[in-house]
Amino acid sequence: MGAQIREYRQRIRSVSATKKITRAMELMAASRVVKAQQAVRESSPYARALTRAVSAVATFSTEDHPLTSEKEDVKRAAVVIMTSDRGLAGAYSSAVIKESERVVGRLREEGKEVVPYLLGRKAIGYYSFRRREFAASWSGFSEKPTFDTAREIAQRLVDDFTTDTDEGGIDEVHVVFTRFVSMVTQEPEVIRLLPLEVVEGTEAPADDELLPLYEFEPDPAQVLDALLPKYVNARLFNCMLQAAASELAARQRAMKSATDNAEELIKKYTRLANQARQAEITQEISEIVGGASALAESK
Repeated sequence: MGAQIREYRQRIRSVSATKKITRAMELMAASRVVKAQQAVRESSPYARALTRAVSAVATFSTEDHPLTSEKEDVKRAAVVIMTSDRGLAGAYSSAVIKESERVVGRLREEGKEVVPYLLGRKAIGYYSFRRREFAASWSGFSEKPTFDTAREIAQRLVDDFTTDTDEGGIDEVHVVFTRFVSMVTQEPEVIRLLPLEVVEGTEAPADDELLPLYEFEPDPAQVLDALLPKYVNARLFNCMLQAAASELAARQRAMKSATDNAEELIKKYTRLANQARQAEITQEISEIVGGASALAESK
């Protein structure tokens, strides 16, 4: 009986130590996700406005720019997969990887060769463990991405996109990331980064709506050359910020669940230890009473 009580107390100490860790990680994620949400709110309007500006140039000009022109025969498609560097975030990384597998399967069904670009140690570990090839990888910044990192990745994607496929280039760039909706909801999403999908002028204007007039100075080609690198940088950076906020929200929720489970285990083991202690006391009392009765009868 005493050994059973010691085992329960050891489990209580072990679970209590785990609870302290999960509680600390929950509080850290909660403090960081506020800044991540603010970064998403600040970057999203700029990314949307820049996308509309580039789309407007592509729509209202006859310029045939390589970053906005659809290729007739798409041979190689890049898939950028954004996961976390660390675990303990629930199904965050596995949901992104699952969505990327669906996208890869669809692209291969269309007869395209898929070229993965991996962001985050979870994606790198997933591909390395299965001995799958990938074009490039980056890690160490999933919780707090920087614009310099986004610019480095964007430059590599643009360089590969402007390279001929026979020389190792790519024809399309798809990004798989997690969009931050709220603290409770984070949804895996897929966007096509390159070539640019025109969003301006896709809907018919209303009867009382005036169409905008655009003038390009010095000319559409130079405007596109100046805008497109900024577009790729801003759009990719916004995706990375969305993924960072989603990761922190998922980690906070997972650590809160782990803390709640630890509290339930502590209550359970405390109850079992008390029951074992009561049983031990009852047994000792019974032994004392039995011994006293035996002495009384012997006299």
